[in-house]
Amino acid sequence: MTDQTPSAPARPEARSPRGFQDRRARDLAAERAILTAVAAVYERYGFEALDTGAFEYADALGKFLPDADRPNEGVFALQDDDEQWMALRYDLTAPLARFAAQNWETLPKPFRRYAFGPVWRNEKPGPGRFREFTQCDADTVGSARPEADAEIIAMAVEGLTAAGLPQGSAAIKINNRKLLNGLLSAVGVTDEGQKLGVLRAVDKLDRLGPDGVRLLLGEGRKDESGAFTKGAGLSAKAAEAVLAFTAAGGGHDRAGTLDRIAEVIGGSAEGDAGLAELAAIDAALKSLGVAEGQALFDPSVVRGLEYYTGPVFEAELLLDTKDEKGQPVRFGSIGGGGRYDDLVARFTGQPVPATGFSFGVSRLAAALRAAGRDQAAEVRGPVVVIAFSQDDMAHYFAVAGELRAAGIAAEVYLGSSGMKAQMKYADRRLAPAAVILGGDEIAAGVVTIKDLDLGRELAAGVTDNAQWREERPGQVTVPRAELVATISRIVRGG
Repeated sequence: MTDQTPSAPARPEARSPRGFQDRRARDLAAERAILTAVAAVYERYGFEALDTGAFEYADALGKFLPDADRPNEGVFALQDDDEQWMALRYDLTAPLARFAAQNWETLPKPFRRYAFGPVWRNEKPGPGRFREFTQCDADTVGSARPEADAEIIAMAVEGLTAAGLPQGSAAIKINNRKLLNGLLSAVGVTDEGQKLGVLRAVDKLDRLGPDGVRLLLGEGRKDESGAFTKGAGLSAKAAEAVLAFTAAGGGHDRAGTLDRIAEVIGGSAEGDAGLAELAAIDAALKSLGVAEGQALFDPSVVRGLEYYTGPVFEAELLLDTKDEKGQPVRFGSIGGGGRYDDLVARFTGQPVPATGFSFGVSRLAAALRAAGRDQAAEVRGPVVVIAFSQDDMAHYFAVAGELRAAGIAAEVYLGSSGMKAQMKYADRRLAPAAVILGGDEIAAGVVTIKDLDLGRELAAGVTDNAQWREERPGQVTVPRAELVATISRIVRGG
């Protein structure tokens, strides 16, 4: 008879789901600093904070709802106990449209709100592309005035500066869907599919250049691998008109760009309406003190023009950035937005004008880090109270309590290692100081404090380890009553 011993249960593999990331204090502090700074700007402009839930009913997400029995393409969806499909929010704009439609009668109009929080996308992850990330939005709902767009742009400029980007390191590029619509009408393009093909071709201008886009506007283009992409099918004359339109913004001030565009689009009614809107935005931007280099008109910007109904804007990072290996990397767009007058109408049936701007907080934090302008390059740990004896834990906690009461982060070491390991722990935590309270110190009514910041600074120039250990730089013994004052000087750099 065989003796069968039950096998141990299989252990799960410790792994993160694809497209999701773990973030420690450094990353969280960098994002928190950005959000705090930007929120202060939005509130100065009179925008109200709003937080909607993580889930929305799937049909409220509009264009993200696929024609499928289970709506989980592009979004993470589940069925509630009443058999209605809910999905994690894809962005912060669709929840705003739902909220505005649901509460329109009681809201102050226009309704000005800002929001930030995580959003989720059920898409294939890749380098720098995650399924969960944090967005920060500001929107005005209920105003059709071009000045509402201008204010959003001015606020975006100021917000990005507050987030840590120095002036001149980013620019908001502005276009208007009506301009391109007017141009396409003037050259005889009326088919919506063909218009979308033009948009997709122009969107590749940065990557392929005018020659590559010219092919995509015509019959199509074969890439280096031999794969063929079908073009928009424009005539050669129409393709040249589109390229001339996209080139109208280079090297000109806002008013000069509008003059160039007016020459190209041929005076169509929709194009003229777009020009008038941009002229009004220009006047408002001047009044708001937004310089030409901070916000410029660029007809090559086609950010989601099939979604937006008027002006569109995109924030481009101009800083030189490098990856972790020191190689140059191009971040390009770090945010964008525009006017979307049809979104609330999905719920109400009545057009409600709206405009807004959004940026990815994690992306901006990564861009700042790549440019060497990380606001939270390192996160300081707490003051660490070294624990020598179980019998003296009351003294250790009393020290930690005093420091916390004075607004200084502190912790008592609660592991089981000796002093050397505890000091190494404090150093790994980037603790500013360690408190040494042995039996002799307790009996004498004193406390020994090791200035770890000073120790790290001096250690960079150490040549004699024996002398270093003997002199114990940065270590002082003070009366117990001077504990808080001494630690305060170390923590606050005084």
